[in-house]
Amino acid sequence: MKNIFVGNLSFGVTEDAVRSLFEQYGAVERVSIVTDRDTGRAKGFGFVEMTGDAEAERAISSLNGQELDGRNLTINEARPKEDRGGGGGFGGGRGNGAPRQNKRW
Repeated sequence: MKNIFVGNLSFGVTEDAVRSLFEQYGAVERVSIVTDRDTGRAKGFGFVEMTGDAEAERAISSLNGQELDGRNLTINEARPKEDRGGGGGFGGGRGNGAPRQNKRW
């Protein structure tokens, strides 16, 4: 099983359109277009899982740079998701909710 990153998708592209593009090269297990969780609008990239490694490599080399809905696709093997080091949910880099040092008044 190979996971493939598909970038520079038009915001109106459907999973079916991406699936049919990749099925020309082999069996497609799953297609996922990433959407914004607040608006539901596509973010312009997605992932395709193909069952055969050789077919996936052929799809990557053949489809990278190809046009779909007026946009040239960026296609490569997806890298594993990196740990972003959550930090417990506190933002701003001050750690543990420490107060701001510079007063603004």
